[in-house]
Amino acid sequence: MRSHQWYGSGVSAGLRSFSHRARTRQLGYLPEEHLGKPVVAILNTWSDINPCHVHLRERAQAVKRGVWQAGGFPLEFPVSTLSETFQKPTPMLYRNLLSMETEELLRSYPVDGAVLLGGCDKSTPALLMGAASVDLPTVFVPAGPMLPGRWRGEALGSGTDMWKYWDERRAGLIGDCELAELESGLARSPGHCMTMGTAATLTAAAEALGVTLPGASSIPAVDSAHDRMAAASGLRVVELVRRGRVLSHLLTPDAFQDAVTTVLGLGGSTNAVIHLIAMAARAGVRLTLDDFDRTARRVPVLANVRPGGSTYLMEDFHFAGGLPGFLTRIPDLLHLDRPTVAHDTLRDQLKPARVHHDDVIRTRDNPVADEGGVAVLRGNLCPDGAVIKHIAAEPRLLRHTGPAVVFDDYRTLRRTIDDPALGITADHVLVLRGSGPLGGPGMPEYGMLPIPAHLLKQGVRDMVRISDARMSGTSYGTCVLHIAPESHLGGPLALVRSGDTITLDVPARTLRLNVPDEELARRRADWTPPPARYERGYGALYAAHVTQADTGCDFDFLARPGAVPDPYPG
Repeated sequence: MRSHQWYGSGVSAGLRSFSHRARTRQLGYLPEEHLGKPVVAILNTWSDINPCHVHLRERAQAVKRGVWQAGGFPLEFPVSTLSETFQKPTPMLYRNLLSMETEELLRSYPVDGAVLLGGCDKSTPALLMGAASVDLPTVFVPAGPMLPGRWRGEALGSGTDMWKYWDERRAGLIGDCELAELESGLARSPGHCMTMGTAATLTAAAEALGVTLPGASSIPAVDSAHDRMAAASGLRVVELVRRGRVLSHLLTPDAFQDAVTTVLGLGGSTNAVIHLIAMAARAGVRLTLDDFDRTARRVPVLANVRPGGSTYLMEDFHFAGGLPGFLTRIPDLLHLDRPTVAHDTLRDQLKPARVHHDDVIRTRDNPVADEGGVAVLRGNLCPDGAVIKHIAAEPRLLRHTGPAVVFDDYRTLRRTIDDPALGITADHVLVLRGSGPLGGPGMPEYGMLPIPAHLLKQGVRDMVRISDARMSGTSYGTCVLHIAPESHLGGPLALVRSGDTITLDVPARTLRLNVPDEELARRRADWTPPPARYERGYGALYAAHVTQADTGCDFDFLARPGAVPDPYPG
């Protein structure tokens, strides 16, 4: 085993091996506890300020229990926590940092396999990106969704109902007392958002890739089954080490295609587009926006889970059959003969799966939507692509032409959006720039631009909104996102002026700025690049190497192929 290079035995193993064994005694471990056993790294993203992961300290103990039971030796490593709620300007800025930490930690220590504990939006791709670059036997343990929110007899969806009721407050339909009650009822337990937001989408994608135990992605965080799943993951990783089943055996082109199919069929988050492209590149698999759009045209949305669906939350989805049940609805769209961490084939894994509620997980003849929940747009405003979650938009706006109202940054937008002097009507197109990977910085979730208060009071709840930002997977509305190239680089979004008309045509997959090419050329000649956001530190490293949204926002030096040797442990 790999760890034996560190520990060895006897004089021939050398001074360093003697030192490693002596320091392990210093830790309080007997030789019988670790020598000759698979050493499993447990990477834990727990912290006191991450409510999605606040229970992972206990789950790490369950993983250890499983590793010990299987005859392995567990070692827990704290790694960066990416708290979607608190970390600014956005955890997306630090996704690649956690991926680097994961990669270098697994490579530089005497470990034979890994269990990754994460779930809040960026933690799932970050951990798997780093682990893929090292290629050890690996199991991912999803944090699990929180309990449904509750308020005055209504089931609340975290994120989704936050946006909804904040707009109701701005419209004057509820007051401070109601808002205070909502604060206490929206998020009632540990775990990530219980809507089909980014966290639930990406943990489902991880399960579809085959790197979690069956059904793991939807188990509620506080359910005792979640603790049992963590222990079972510890048991399983030891078996994977003994069988030599490394991550590259699982992260194949077929697996990524199935993950794309899954995300689209769930009506999942637009953020999955960026993250899956980045994850695939780390595994040596080329995935593009066109792969998503092509797949979306043949995959129906079958998960009736908010915000893409109309009714249910993740706990309902879990007890309706979870992802295994969902996948039994689309077997003809999957590659069933590929391996997973739990079975030799996905086909074997799905044999016991059932759907127990046909309104939560719909049948093919009664879909939530006829085609996948994300559309990829092209046009002179987004030559390298843009995305829209069109199933969460008002249908009347999917074909729309209107005059632009342009905001250069999010601060200005927040300060001025309610100004009557702007003359914004429901037919206008709200445009935000300066919010991409470089401009944000880090591409914050600003894309669900607020609707002016006077329109909210008139009953308007959706408008066409365009940006180079992302939006929360719990969000909804006619929001065109991930414009590439971004405005900070001088992409066409930088050239839009208030009053220009923009045409969105989702059925035709186009987004066009209706300005003559000659005028755009004049504007480009007058455009001045904005100053760099960072002069030093990690931000400067990020700015020097991050790629654009259409290629995953990874660092160019991490995404490219190339060998990295294991360290010499002697």
